[in-house]
Amino acid sequence: MCGIVGYIGGQQAYPILIEGLRKLEYRGYDSAGVALLNGGGLQIIKSAGRLHELEQKIGPDSPAGQIGIGHTRWATHGRPSDSNAHPHSDCTGEFVVIHNGIIENYQTLRQQLRADGHIFRSETDTEVLAHLVEHHYRGNLTAALRKVMAQISGSYAMVVMSGREPYRLVCARKDSPLIVGLGHGENFIASDIPALLRHTRDTYILDDGELAEVTKETVNIETSRGPVKKPVYHVRWDAVAAEKEGYDHFMLKEIHEQPKAIRETLRSRLGEGRVTLEELCITPDQAKGFRKVVMVACGTAYHAGLVGKYVFEKLLRLPVEVDVASEFRYRNPLLGPDNLVIVISQSGETADTLAALRLAGEQGCTVVAITNVVGSTVSREAHQVIYTWAGPEIAVASTKAYTTQLIVLYLLAIHLGTLTETISPDQSAALTSELFRLPAKVDAILKKNDQILEFARTLQKWEDAFFIGRGLDYAVALEGSLKLKEISYIHAEAYAAGEMKHGTLALITSQIPVIALATQPDLHEKMWSNITEVKARGAYVLAITMEGDAQTAKEADTVFEIPHTLPQLAPVLSVIPLQLLAYHAAVLRGCDVDKPRNLAKSVTVE
Repeated sequence: MCGIVGYIGGQQAYPILIEGLRKLEYRGYDSAGVALLNGGGLQIIKSAGRLHELEQKIGPDSPAGQIGIGHTRWATHGRPSDSNAHPHSDCTGEFVVIHNGIIENYQTLRQQLRADGHIFRSETDTEVLAHLVEHHYRGNLTAALRKVMAQISGSYAMVVMSGREPYRLVCARKDSPLIVGLGHGENFIASDIPALLRHTRDTYILDDGELAEVTKETVNIETSRGPVKKPVYHVRWDAVAAEKEGYDHFMLKEIHEQPKAIRETLRSRLGEGRVTLEELCITPDQAKGFRKVVMVACGTAYHAGLVGKYVFEKLLRLPVEVDVASEFRYRNPLLGPDNLVIVISQSGETADTLAALRLAGEQGCTVVAITNVVGSTVSREAHQVIYTWAGPEIAVASTKAYTTQLIVLYLLAIHLGTLTETISPDQSAALTSELFRLPAKVDAILKKNDQILEFARTLQKWEDAFFIGRGLDYAVALEGSLKLKEISYIHAEAYAAGEMKHGTLALITSQIPVIALATQPDLHEKMWSNITEVKARGAYVLAITMEGDAQTAKEADTVFEIPHTLPQLAPVLSVIPLQLLAYHAAVLRGCDVDKPRNLAKSVTVE
């Protein structure tokens, strides 16, 4: 989850490192640091807190050096502090390391190194890497790192720099992303593409077990089996896509980007009343052979999977299980070759989801990945991958990644339903036609932002809130609740509305806010009863419903109407006001919207 940047070339490294770290601060912001190599040797400067605190510590006189590494940290081992910040050095101060991931056997290695006389200055697992490089160094930094890789277990993306070899950076990865950017007379290293876009669009995306030796002029990649020839990946993202473009926060920008993101995800996949997924190689016979679908994800992606469950069961008439990835392996799931396993991850690097993917593969399942990041580990290890094309998502709280995940799940369900003949051509045509209209309907909701802002003024005064819904609305209520709690710090809970009377009504008090989703016509009468139940206990109810629902308007205190759509597609629309509600409540409460406390964007540790 940490941000990594490296540079070697003819320019001064420090401004390039700081600029890159700004692009990656969403990956971690507990502490930051840089290391520069110049005529005076290695210079390491680091600080607890956010990147601007490191910049203030350094002051106006930038440290010199044309080779350097930088890091912004999300703490796993050791509290945020100056000593725990990266880069870390060995006993001699001649080897420095930055690292993203977790070294699982670091305690054992730490004891062994201490017994050999090494002195540790931090609480981190990363520091063992610097001491191991020192321990194994025999005049060749690449050979030393290769020995370190053979000795450690866990996940890592790491970069090593040494004053003994001031003409190269050496880096390696396993289960954490790492990219080498290619320039002319200079080269770059980063944990994510946005850090490099100002300087280059040509990259090597390292695979697990690969080590790269990077100089000003060359990049040599190898594994334990020998040299590797890799294709150059040319990044086609618009560089300004990672900037705020005048919005106050990245989250607000990304909420407003959803019409475009949905269009991009649908582009070339809809036509003549049917879905075309050219990237998917599942035959009709294979589709008809599936006996169960399993969806595995974490957080917001898990909530997308819950929507997918309702849709897949309705269209495919197959049983669907949805699992939290962090629990999946530990319940010893019943899997087999006739199972379709769908793993969902915005970053494509979510550690728990990767572990679930690998388990499913070992059990002979067909594994399809839904992700936003080309070249990510999930996309490479799954049997097949469908990209969401949401574009870069910088804010920690996911918005457009969620809605595009929903779109891909709809596309996949329609595609498989066509292959298995569980949906008719008329059904397919109706669904695809309405999918095509969704971007315009999302845009219409965004234009009613002021209505949501008004309710947020009431909500922001409370420390508790409830979300209720039935069927697909319950799945969306869970996502709305998560958004509110993660960025506004208001304690929020989502309940299947029929369950309120089984205990939770005890928590309903006068004027407590309840957000009730009522977009499913076949459940309207049940929802009206549930709204009446909480109103009878004094709750203040905001209802999210479709246009023209007069009865829900009578039952609730405030109503926000979404444009009419097919009930199974309603989650794409009903989540938009919930995202805006969370955003405005957070802003009104003075919260850091894009970087909520204790969280990071890409969860690459278990």
